[in-house]
Amino acid sequence: MEIQGYNLPDELYYEKNQFWVRPEDDIMVMGMNDFAQQMAGQIVFVQLPEPGKVLTAGKKFAKIESGKWVGKVFAPVTGVLVASNQALENNPGLINQDCYGTGWMYKIKPENASDIRQLIHGQDAVTAWMLTSIETYKR
Repeated sequence: MEIQGYNLPDELYYEKNQFWVRPEDDIMVMGMNDFAQQMAGQIVFVQLPEPGKVLTAGKKFAKIESGKWVGKVFAPVTGVLVASNQALENNPGLINQDCYGTGWMYKIKPENASDIRQLIHGQDAVTAWMLTSIETYKR
């Protein structure tokens, strides 16, 4: 779906800090959403923690930087980091070019797959959340 010029694919789940999650078998792929990458501007650095890092839902586990912004990456679910997108080390701008594809950031093995239900999903919920986010950013 598109909300005020921001692309937010219907099949994805969203974390309140502007990251998306896509379930793939027993892994969850995570990245920065279109709203966040547009607001941040050109991404210049992504912290790529080593696989095996234990993550706790809602806790910071990495950082991301643009020319005008430094942000924190929060775990969408509790689990273990199983991969980081190594292509971002040499080309963090992949996030700006294709945030839902080649610009993915992390793969997480959740402790409990049902934790995904705590994320924002569905047209009504995503629309309400995104409109609030856009309004907040304008202030």
